[in-house]
Amino acid sequence: MEDIHELRCELLDHPPYSPDLPLSDFFLFPFLKFATGGQRFSSNDEAITFLKNYFAKKNAEYYLDGLQRREYLWDKCLELQGDYFEK
Repeated sequence: MEDIHELRCELLDHPPYSPDLPLSDFFLFPFLKFATGGQRFSSNDEAITFLKNYFAKKNAEYYLDGLQRREYLWDKCLELQGDYFEK
């Protein structure tokens, strides 16, 4: 907590899980599903190798974009006070 105050970050109170807010990995799975294209793996090792190769090809910008989209959705949720649709 002391570090948060030193960095002058605002601590927002919210439940540990909220269906209104996306999980940190929300942007990974749709792209991963598209990349596998219905592919079936014959073993766990084959799936692990595929995943390692898939994520090794992603640069920092990929993850940064996903986190920035999450921040946008957080802000939108707060702005709309948890409503799913603007009125």
